[in-house]
Amino acid sequence: MTIVRTKTVRQFAATLAVAISLAALSSPSFAFTAEAQRQCTGDAFRLCSSEIPNISRITACMVKNRSQLSPGCRVELDKGMAAQSRKVAEQ
Repeated sequence: MTIVRTKTVRQFAATLAVAISLAALSSPSFAFTAEAQRQCTGDAFRLCSSEIPNISRITACMVKNRSQLSPGCRVELDKGMAAQSRKVAEQ
């Protein structure tokens, strides 16, 4: 049973990684870094699994649940939001 669960989690993580990568390529307004992916994957599964694989809904969920994020993920989310705000201000 543990092997099946581990395999399922790995497949789910791989799917999430691909979805995040594709979203980063297609949406320059909110680019996910490798560090953000590393820091936030666990939080995405824990808090926003019902939103996967919709990246914009995951992001909204993470912002909504910011107080429950791990410290590392919160830092990465804040960096991404600051970068997005700068891009909007430059336009």
